[in-house]
Amino acid sequence: MQDTLTNLRIQDGVAPAPTGPLTLEDLYRQHRMRLVRLALLLVDEPSTAEDVVQEAFTGLYRNWSRLRDAQAAVGYLRTAVVNGSRSVLRRRKTARDYTPPHVANARSAESLAMLTAEHQAVVKALSQLPPRQREVLVLRYYGDLSEAEIAEATGISKGTVKSTASRALDALQKIMGTA
Repeated sequence: MQDTLTNLRIQDGVAPAPTGPLTLEDLYRQHRMRLVRLALLLVDEPSTAEDVVQEAFTGLYRNWSRLRDAQAAVGYLRTAVVNGSRSVLRRRKTARDYTPPHVANARSAESLAMLTAEHQAVVKALSQLPPRQREVLVLRYYGDLSEAEIAEATGISKGTVKSTASRALDALQKIMGTA
């Protein structure tokens, strides 16, 4: 009967209790799979669950000399797995919620390499203008739109388009050093 119980415990992933003092290796063999299943239920990813359990055993190894008794080790491991799983879930939520800052008018390296040096200087100077001034100049000189079309596209008056374009050209000349 005792042999049957021992075989059942081994099949369940639990080795029989050692006869000598409990070691970290014994704990690993006896409790690893149970802790992985616990972590798997919490984090839903087998590889992450195994990582969480591995970190728990690493932490136990670092604190092995401070344990009160070997029986406290199982509780320490279970708590470490739950806390490690919580940390994983927190990091996942943070990663899902993160939206990278918008990079306005970022140009690819390929497109910049194809521009002439003068064209690159103009594009660089344009990027230093306030957004409305940049829009008006781009629509006027690159989009070939009339003042009325720019006013309609941007939702500002025709007079504002004229004054904005004038101020933008002045600022552009100062930035490029041709004033």
